[in-house]
Amino acid sequence: MKTFDVQTNTHDQFVNITDQVQQAVKELGITDGVVTVFTPHTTCGLTINENDDPNVANDLLQQFDAMVPWQQEFYAHAGGNTAAHMKTTLVGSSVQLIVAKGNIQLGMWQGVYLCEFDGPRIRHVWMR
Repeated sequence: MKTFDVQTNTHDQFVNITDQVQQAVKELGITDGVVTVFTPHTTCGLTINENDDPNVANDLLQQFDAMVPWQQEFYAHAGGNTAAHMKTTLVGSSVQLIVAKGNIQLGMWQGVYLCEFDGPRIRHVWMR
């Protein structure tokens, strides 16, 4: 297993971790197969999405906020971050990637993102 940390800087943020994931694949010695990328947190997730236009990530964050507002009078969770938990459930906490000849296989415009919904924090990413 390989792990690395990601420091997020804002409350809601998509952080492109594609390069760290590729480096971890090399360090794991995976040449062909499938790798799982997982984050062990309940208020951040992982996704694969466009990595060319940063407006896509901003649009996604805005739409998540519209669907799941931070403040809702009916949230019962005492932690005050129910919206972050809900957004993480929508996104998911892991992605799987095909590896061929030592390289993760992504489409032309795709990147791997850590999705922060309750930052800033230090987040952990585990790979195997």
